[in-house]
Amino acid sequence: MSKQTVLTGITTTGIPHLGNYAGAIRPAIESSLTTDARSFFFLADYHALIKCHEPARVKESALAIAATWLAGGLDPDKVVFYRQSDVPEIMELTWVLTCVTAKGLMNRAHAYKGVVQENVEANAADPDKGITMGLFSYPILMAADILMFKASHVPVGKDQIQHIEMARDIAQRFNHIFGETFVLPEAVVDDAGMILKGLDGRKMSKSYNNTIPLFEDEKKLRKLINKIVTNSLEPGEPKDADNCTLFGIYSAFASSSDIASMRKQYEEGIGWGDAKKQVFEHLNELLKDKRDAYNQLIQDPAEIDRILARGAVKARQEAGALLSQVRRAVGIGPLAG
Repeated sequence: MSKQTVLTGITTTGIPHLGNYAGAIRPAIESSLTTDARSFFFLADYHALIKCHEPARVKESALAIAATWLAGGLDPDKVVFYRQSDVPEIMELTWVLTCVTAKGLMNRAHAYKGVVQENVEANAADPDKGITMGLFSYPILMAADILMFKASHVPVGKDQIQHIEMARDIAQRFNHIFGETFVLPEAVVDDAGMILKGLDGRKMSKSYNNTIPLFEDEKKLRKLINKIVTNSLEPGEPKDADNCTLFGIYSAFASSSDIASMRKQYEEGIGWGDAKKQVFEHLNELLKDKRDAYNQLIQDPAEIDRILARGAVKARQEAGALLSQVRRAVGIGPLAG
């Protein structure tokens, strides 16, 4: 039985926060260290251009995300860790796939349909107002990311399942026309995956501006923990741990015994100030070594570039072989032979 190939990418438009780490980054790193699957991790910087036209932000985010993966324990010698833009073969494959992808398939993409619906509800003269071809066709770029490395399994959230289904549709269409070339990927959805709430009680997301950056300095981390919204129950009054943002964050980073202890304190009526103090102290102690490693990496972007360049060499070796196969299949290449 062939070894699984797992591929994970993060778009470079923000700074990783506690929710990103607990829900995606940490489990992906742990999996890469404990399984024999072939693992590909990449910075999806071309995807960033779809919504972000701020060069400094894209660059800052790429640096922060790369440093986060490495500080979090990703071993670049055990995985293929690269920057999307360092593998030009992905862009070429995107065009080839575009030429076999039905426009009707792209019409059904959730992101595109969502913007069209907003325009219709706003009585816009053009339902496609503000929609770029990048937004419309980015599922094809995502398909190229996946199919280029014959990824068999792609960890995604439920809102991304459609993109994996589209990648399968595109691969099947190409295989039907030109012969068996691409592996059909499967979406891997962890229903038990952690989804942390942010400062205001909604899902932690940069869209809501309610995040707690993963490697915030000690002073700012304390302030952010203290800003987490709680109810008006006084010390001594029992509190509901299961519906508490603070408890949810603590649970994502604590052992089962520590969680049980904190739950008991909730039942006994711990004061919110004491609870926030304990959460801060626990997170600060747990993350301080990784935070130090992260800050060292941030101060040495040239070293990160070197690590990514080595990863790109490995990625391009595989991408080049696959693209050569694709070119032969579609009739592009040397005329002799």
